[in-house]
Amino acid sequence: MTAVAAPIDVAVGILMKPNGDVLLGQRPEGKPYAGYWEFPGGKVESGEAISDALKREFLEELGIRIISAEPWCGVQHVYPHAHVRLHFYISREWEGEPQSLEGQAFAWQGSVDVTPLLPATIPLIEWITRLRD
Repeated sequence: MTAVAAPIDVAVGILMKPNGDVLLGQRPEGKPYAGYWEFPGGKVESGEAISDALKREFLEELGIRIISAEPWCGVQHVYPHAHVRLHFYISREWEGEPQSLEGQAFAWQGSVDVTPLLPATIPLIEWITRLRD
């Protein structure tokens, strides 16, 4: 039996426009699952609060400043390369327009029609769809 590594904490942000559209980013070349679509975010550094990691990642990756974000849910997923514990936040307030600071594509989605989706993202898309209805 293979031992599963301790989970890596990841802060994930769901930017939601007033009409319910959400922002998805495409994983850049050189990262595991390159080309897959996901909600933006990144690893929580040692000693860093999850909400602080979320704000840092959005500034570094997309050049936007999160004004407020509400904790939404947590999901654990074991990928072949890592065991992740995803902390999802929904933000409806931010400053700036998303920019591709790491060369990644991104898209505002109402009914999500980008593929492939990162496996841990799929159930979240379904839950968000229910939130909108």
